[in-house]
Amino acid sequence: MNYFNLFSNIMVTKGITRVLVSDLQRNTSELYPLELHELIEELKTTSVEEVLNHYDQESKVIVQDYLDFLLEKEFGFITQNGWDRNFPPLSYEYQDYNILSNIFVDLDDISILQSLKQSIENLEIRHLVIYCRRTLLLEELMQIDRMFSHAPLEGIEIFSQFHEAVDQHFIDTLNRNTARVYSLVFYSCGKAPFKDNDSLRFTVNFTDQALTISSCGKVNLDYFSTNLPKVLEAVNHNSCLHKKIGIDIHGHIKNCPAMPESYGNIKNTTLEEALKHQDFKKYWNLTKDYIEGCKDCEFRYICTDCRAFTERNHTERNGLDTSKPLKCGYDPYTGTWEDWSTHPMKQNAIAHYGLLHKTKVS
Repeated sequence: MNYFNLFSNIMVTKGITRVLVSDLQRNTSELYPLELHELIEELKTTSVEEVLNHYDQESKVIVQDYLDFLLEKEFGFITQNGWDRNFPPLSYEYQDYNILSNIFVDLDDISILQSLKQSIENLEIRHLVIYCRRTLLLEELMQIDRMFSHAPLEGIEIFSQFHEAVDQHFIDTLNRNTARVYSLVFYSCGKAPFKDNDSLRFTVNFTDQALTISSCGKVNLDYFSTNLPKVLEAVNHNSCLHKKIGIDIHGHIKNCPAMPESYGNIKNTTLEEALKHQDFKKYWNLTKDYIEGCKDCEFRYICTDCRAFTERNHTERNGLDTSKPLKCGYDPYTGTWEDWSTHPMKQNAIAHYGLLHKTKVS
């Protein structure tokens, strides 16, 4: 007897109409029909010969083609009589030993970072995301990096309004004088001032969109990731808010700067104190398996989530908003994508968030 064994790094996510096969080693994901999932499930407990015997001659050809395909794609391998089929499965446990992993700060004055520096160090936060509502000068960008030169902070991502001083010399100088900045995005830029430079230590992107805090939460294939840690986090926790903290433009401490709930203000509350609030972690373990629409979606473990902007039509018994992300235009029940901003069932929520005039950039 021959047995088909799925490699432990292959994750099959069943949706309502399709399956997504993710190779967690190669960081790739591909869509397939539901019948492939049915075959894989059958092969988990039954030999190849027994599976083939379940079908007529015409269907056998199809099943054999699928089996050959699975082997060709290196999704699995064949073992024979006498082989031990109890290969250890990949653990889907997610371990993050940091108290917090990310902080998102909406700022106008970089001095706010100085007041947060000690808490960022105490909580061993790894990533800092900065959205600035104005242009950040070269010296300010270097000062932000220097501010955390002796902190455990691993990386800094910055969104800044574009200005004419941003040229190749500006970026080269920043590249030489920073260590933790890993991503720069300049928004409201009519035309990129120079081409990408592979020699840079960080990435630089230019967009003509007038990004605002309400620009977050967009669900798009371009943002999907088969990165193993991100997938495991999505399986076990909320992929938007788990171990995240945000500071809005007024200094209010939140799960995300775009969310209404505040757990204090940095003028009189430390991040450590806000983290102890009984409701601060309420969304941390809300996985896509419990969010309406998402729970039937094949993309749910490689997709981003958003609890700041939702369709606002489902609330679970503990008061958690389990509605689908507002800015998702995918329908898992038809397998089609549409423009979320024009969907008739989303208009009340769009109006609630005041996004009517921002749908093209949000």
